[in-house]
Amino acid sequence: MRIASACWFAGLLFTTALAAVPAAASPWAEVGDNQLRGDIGLLVSSGALRGVTIHWPLPWAAIVAGLERTPLDNYPAGVRAAAARVLARADVAAAPGLSASLYADATNRPGVVYGFDGMGRGDVQAQLALEGNGEVFSGRAALGIITRNLAGRRTGKLMPEGTYLSVNIADQVRISAGYLDRWWGPGEISALQLSNNARPMPQVSIERASTGASSWPVLRWLGPWQWEFILGKMDGPQIQSNVYYDAMHLAISPLPGLELGVAKTDQFCGQGHPCAPLRDYFDNIDFSTHPDNVNGEGSFEAKYSHTLGGVAFQVYAQMMMEDYSLAAHADASHLVGASIWVPAPENPVKLTAEFTDAIATTTLFSFGGRDYGITYNDYQYPDGMRYRGRTLGFSLDNDSTLLSLQGSWTDKDGRFYELALHHAAIGDAHSAGANGVSPLPVKLNLAEARIRLPVDLGGQGFMLDLAGRVQDDQPRPSHGFAAAIEAGIRMGL
Repeated sequence: MRIASACWFAGLLFTTALAAVPAAASPWAEVGDNQLRGDIGLLVSSGALRGVTIHWPLPWAAIVAGLERTPLDNYPAGVRAAAARVLARADVAAAPGLSASLYADATNRPGVVYGFDGMGRGDVQAQLALEGNGEVFSGRAALGIITRNLAGRRTGKLMPEGTYLSVNIADQVRISAGYLDRWWGPGEISALQLSNNARPMPQVSIERASTGASSWPVLRWLGPWQWEFILGKMDGPQIQSNVYYDAMHLAISPLPGLELGVAKTDQFCGQGHPCAPLRDYFDNIDFSTHPDNVNGEGSFEAKYSHTLGGVAFQVYAQMMMEDYSLAAHADASHLVGASIWVPAPENPVKLTAEFTDAIATTTLFSFGGRDYGITYNDYQYPDGMRYRGRTLGFSLDNDSTLLSLQGSWTDKDGRFYELALHHAAIGDAHSAGANGVSPLPVKLNLAEARIRLPVDLGGQGFMLDLAGRVQDDQPRPSHGFAAAIEAGIRMGL
């Protein structure tokens, strides 16, 4: 019945989408498109583009300016094809003017592993958006509904995701307010500290309008760089009310192909806590072990992209700490990975291997000494680093590990194919009940195949995403084999 209902609703939304107004624009390349991210990664690894790729959204202005300075005729056909796709996307997305779009997604079972290109967070979701893009002001008004089937009872919530209002000040600073997804870190499948796993909370932010290198002599050595500060409100169903969230991220590229990043995030104020944001922020600048009124996390990130023997590659790592003392008490989580672009007809095949470990180590690399039940949890803030029931970072939550292998390819007509295999250990017996995905520990294997199809019917364009998943077990209290299908539609030209 659930499969039939999801398919019926998907068909209804598909019919509606054919009459919708095409999608247009925003000043950023936004989170959620693995085809675009893979193309940008190939351009950086091949030396055709230099910039920051560990901080999403990415400003279109920096991407376009970097490619326009590059003599692309000197690069292989696959790199030129990737550049053409990116520039075509930028030409549409960064175009000034007004537009409207429709997005819909339906599945009989949402994915357990939610990566950069995660589809629906619920069983069914649909959203209409109106957008305007200009040199100074940009904005989007988006409203829809998301439903979940919880304990046999379907619930629906309003979905304002993607709504924002932004002002560009002298092409130097951008100030924004709204509900935008972010992805901080080099991980292709997971991000430890801030990802798109949870729905975006209402927030205001300030960031650089472009990631180009600074003209100031004292900052020129940073190379391309980005800095952003976010202030958000953790509204919705929370155990503890009136909790606020702040996040700061700095990413630099001091050498071609090398990217480094640092981030700090905090929960502060809240029911039962004294609320002095400035005092508490600077008292907790080192997110250290001394008692304070803030639940803080910090991370370090590194990524290196290059070519070897004509094959583009990237290697990367991220470490997130609950505490500051690296030698004595770090409570650190780890992520490592690598990608290569294997030469193939038309376009190279991207292969990625990634491992994420959210079981905290006592010190930075003391893998023999573990502190269970720490990551994303805090005794002062019972909700932990979660929003509306999902972690702000790693999709498998506290005390979990994930080993992933992923391959993707784009054909000459722009169709995008992706296959992923995951081995997940969700939760741990040492901290049963501390994981928000599964109350009891479980190990499972999961395979997912996806295809993204650009469709043009009589001049009306849209993007169709289809996915199929199988897994040999499920997060508790469910048990056993499970299969899922998912369809998503997004209007666009």
